[in-house]
Amino acid sequence: MKYRKEIDGLRALAVLPVILAHAGVEILRGGFVGVDIFFVISGYLITTIILDELEKNDFTIVKFYERRARRILPALFLVMLTTTIAGNFLLMPDEYKNLGQSLVSTSLFSNNILLAITSGYWDLASEFKPLLHTWSLGVEEQYYIFTPIFLMIAWKLSRKAIPLVICITFLVSFLYAAWLVNKSPDWAFYSLLTRAWELAAGGIATIILRSNPSIANNNILSNVFSSIGFTAILLSIVTFNEKTPIPSYPLLLPVLGALLIVIFCHQNTFVHKVLSHKWMVFTGLISYSLYLWHQPFFAFLRAYKVEKPSETELLLLIPIIYIIAFLTWKYIEAPFRKRDLVNRKMIFGFSIAGSMAFIIYGVYLNHNYGAPNRFGDPSFVQKDMDKRMYNERAFVYKNEKFSNQGKVKLLIIGNSFARDFVNITTETFDTTNHEIVYRTELKQCILNHDDDLSKRLYSNADIIVFASGVAKEGCLGEDLRYAKENNKLIFYVGTKYFGYNLNWVIRTNKETRSNLYNIIPDSVINANVEMAEQVPPENYISLLSPTLVDNKIPITDELGRMLSTDRTHLTKYGAIYFGKKAVVGTAYSEAFK
Repeated sequence: MKYRKEIDGLRALAVLPVILAHAGVEILRGGFVGVDIFFVISGYLITTIILDELEKNDFTIVKFYERRARRILPALFLVMLTTTIAGNFLLMPDEYKNLGQSLVSTSLFSNNILLAITSGYWDLASEFKPLLHTWSLGVEEQYYIFTPIFLMIAWKLSRKAIPLVICITFLVSFLYAAWLVNKSPDWAFYSLLTRAWELAAGGIATIILRSNPSIANNNILSNVFSSIGFTAILLSIVTFNEKTPIPSYPLLLPVLGALLIVIFCHQNTFVHKVLSHKWMVFTGLISYSLYLWHQPFFAFLRAYKVEKPSETELLLLIPIIYIIAFLTWKYIEAPFRKRDLVNRKMIFGFSIAGSMAFIIYGVYLNHNYGAPNRFGDPSFVQKDMDKRMYNERAFVYKNEKFSNQGKVKLLIIGNSFARDFVNITTETFDTTNHEIVYRTELKQCILNHDDDLSKRLYSNADIIVFASGVAKEGCLGEDLRYAKENNKLIFYVGTKYFGYNLNWVIRTNKETRSNLYNIIPDSVINANVEMAEQVPPENYISLLSPTLVDNKIPITDELGRMLSTDRTHLTKYGAIYFGKKAVVGTAYSEAFK
């Protein structure tokens, strides 16, 4: 296949916006489309290489995967190894456990599937995931499982069917993506089935260029179409944002833009002059290593800083990332591609051994909750610290009715914040004489629900607690009157938040870990104040007002034990701490005397 400098330039146009967008550059929030451009390039190159080799009767599956292993794995394994070592020193157990999951899924080229499955309420913040970006490698490698086999079979059976099937793949995948993006946005974002059309777009470019090699000979048309493509990509980068529904109709703009450049950009066009500039070509040559390194650098800086790093701090990392990427390209990527230095047996052996090592260590981290012994605290055990495991202990109280045992009937309502309050209650008070029922689906506005479950629980409860951190203003007065008229106690629990980052605590000594604090945003403090203004003092339980010191919230207790491991939910020690500091002494606590 003939080398095209402008393709390396197009790689640069793809990778730079991704890095700058992840660094927080506001005007380039749509820089994520760089990944979609990479998909088009990959689809074009792979389809071209396979069809050229089939035409020469020189294609084999073994050679194809050998080439992919040489291209992908050496630099990837280096980044994974570095990330694993750095994570040992910079990540708390919760985040390090998540990294272990990423090591396994990345080794199996399935991080896109892991992210689709785990995305949701309990998902770790993406900005702290060093290997988040390897989802795109998963999509590509999954595509490469099927593409060479299909093309090889189609070449033997009916070569004329190849263009038709590639176009059908493009159309069906695109329509499925456009449909799924509203039904299941996480699966739409990460799935091969919803991304295949972008890779197929590159295949369409191959078909067009092979069937009509002279298509770009007209300089005027080539200039026009390649410039349209270039403009489409730039417009996408500066106009798209996190609210853009992808991978749906909007992505046609950068994908078709890349397609036009691949087809029409040649030496006599303006776009070629831009993309073939030596710095663009250089960036394109090291673009894979740039892409691999940028996310770990950004993620670990965020994990290191107590507060969110500024855009400037992230941008200052980019020259360092450039240097590391260049060294990786020169001393890792390039040598491994040379068969005289690394033969087929060596590259396959290296691939299998490396993958197995990362899978084994990743399974260990996941099974052992991110090696909590690194924290230097024997009390750091998963059942009391894991954000889900401890929180969901409250489900034991998820009953549909109160029994007739003559106990005080306590109904706690809400989401995972309410489960935190269940745990606060059970850790703080003697509940022997109380029967607790916890429900997630009951809503505020007591009198506006006519289902049997709501009627039964509201009418039988002696104490009603709405503990999701909000009070529904429209029915607040009505609920308060209902409770007063029916001789019930009613309470509203305020919100909580433990700051931008907790990973910095891993670097503290156990002897200096007691009573640590994080700054929390004004928005959280304002939410607490607004709720306090809505709800009468005797009915409001604020978790922040009794515990904040100069707008800082405690993140460890007097013994240095973590109050939260995920910035929003409580550990066992958090439940004990907030029970003593924020709940004891309130009107709610009087019900347990």
